[in-house]
Order: sequence, then structure tokens, then C-alpha cells
Amino acid sequence: MLVRVRATTVNRTDCAYRSGRPWINRAYCGWPRPRVEVLGSEYAGVVAAVGEGVGSYAVGDRVFGFVEGRPGAHAELVAVAVDGLVARVPEGWDLAEAAPGTEGAHYAHAVLRVTGLARGDRALVHGATGAIGTGLVQLLHIEGVEVVAVCDRLPAGRPRLLSDLGAARVVELAGGQDPASVGGGFDAVVDATGHLPFGAARPLLRPGGSYVSSDLGRGAQNILLAAAGPVAGALGRRRVRFPFPHSDADLAAHLAGLMARGAYRPVVDRTYDFDDLRDAYAYVDSGRKVGNVVVLMPGADAAR
Repeated sequence: MLVRVRATTVNRTDCAYRSGRPWINRAYCGWPRPRVEVLGSEYAGVVAAVGEGVGSYAVGDRVFGFVEGRPGAHAELVAVAVDGLVARVPEGWDLAEAAPGTEGAHYAHAVLRVTGLARGDRALVHGATGAIGTGLVQLLHIEGVEVVAVCDRLPAGRPRLLSDLGAARVVELAGGQDPASVGGGFDAVVDATGHLPFGAARPLLRPGGSYVSSDLGRGAQNILLAAAGPVAGALGRRRVRFPFPHSDADLAAHLAGLMARGAYRPVVDRTYDFDDLRDAYAYVDSGRKVGNVVVLMPGADAAR
């Protein structure tokens, strides 16, 4: 179907497509410049047209979602596969509120899937104030997991942000402070920003615990270590798991249901007009964002 975009976001996925960093991304993002000219992976808008045989959506439906592997949401219109990561916007939600509901959350959900964390388990989320981190804290809390949220700084004016999202304990690590100072015995340690390698996380894990990162790691080491994971797991040792995300309609419906009942709400840091898209990218690249950065498309009804 064709969606008229009213709100979009700038996220780590978009920045990776634009910059080609890490370098391995250039294999599919393009070389020496991005293969596609219109970036943008996340959106919320109104269905403008549907393809032949599409019966699950109709013109005028309010939808939000994520287009994996084929950017294009930083535009007036984006083509969306109805069996992809797309769902109707829950009642009572503005499009601008729903736009950041999928990118960080679908990576966070992949962590839940590969670790099998459940009620009574303990997890440490490192980099908890980002889009993936804030989404993961909420999803873990929903499952009854005890969450220790670690960040380098809490946002000014929002000192209880992570506690309000469900973290049982919040730790601000000063520059250069050893993560081991947080304690140990975790069933899972999640690196949500790519700044905590397995070597540093390993002492925090209980025997048989899992390290998960949303980043490939230096030299794609997290993929290589995950390949050896089954052997480590069979020996009762700490292992690496890589959270390959799924992007399908079932996951989108699940996230929409959590949003509808107020169990999950994506955190918004800043909102930009589309004319300031370059500034939005610069802010995300700075590494200072908390949660998500939303961009409103031209039009008076962009936020509705």
C-alpha cells in the first residue's frame, strides 16, 4: 500500500545508511555513496492507496511502521508491504507520537526473543536512554524481568525517566567508570548502543548468562562469537547471542497492542520540521539523543 507520511524519525538505522559506518554497512548501503537517495525507515501516516488484493487496510487508515532494508520514509509517500512491520495507529495516539513506535522496539524485541528472559530474571541494559534502550526497559518490565538500567547521564529535567519506564535500579556511570562496579549475577547483559564489548560485560554475567548487543562489534566480533555460542551454552558458560530482528505484521500488531493499553510508549527527545532534517541527523549523530527524534512532514495535520 501507499502511505502518505505525516511524521517520520531519524534513528541509528537511517544514520548507518547515510554514513556507511561501520564500513561493513557499505556492502548493502552503497559505495562510494548511499545507493538510495531518499532515506528514512520509520513513519506514521495515512493510507493513500492499496494494491490489488489488499483487504486488511483501506484508504484513510492511520498506520505506523518500519521499512526494513529499503529506506524511503523521508518523503511525502512511501510504499509499504502489508505483511511487513506495519499496524494501525492505536486510538488516542497522534501520528507524531506513534511514528517512533517500531525501530527501537523491534530491535529490543529481538533481544527478548534470543535470550528468552522471563519473570524473575535479572537483566542489565547498558545505554538505556537510547531508542533501543528505552524500548527494551519497557518490554523487559512488561515480562516481569528485573532491570538495572545503565547510562552515562540522565536527561536534564527528567531524572526519573528510566525508573518511570520500569527500571528497578538506575546507574549513571561517570566517565571511565568500570561497568563492573554495577555488580554481577545477571541473566543477560544487553549493550544497546555498541559501547560495551563482551569482554567488559562477561564478569557481570552469571554462569550460563547471555551477552547481547545491537551492534556488530569491532571486526563483526559479535556475529563470530554468537556462532560459537551454542558450544559455550552447552558447557554452561557465558555466551554471546546476536539479536537478528524480525520485521513482520505480527510484531507490529503486538507493539500496537502494548501501546493501546499504555504498557509501552516510545520516548521522544526532540521534534523537528522536515525543513530541518539535516539538523535532526546532526543531533542523532552527536550521540546525545534520549529515546527518539521525530520529524514532522509539511502540512497542518502532520501531528494528528
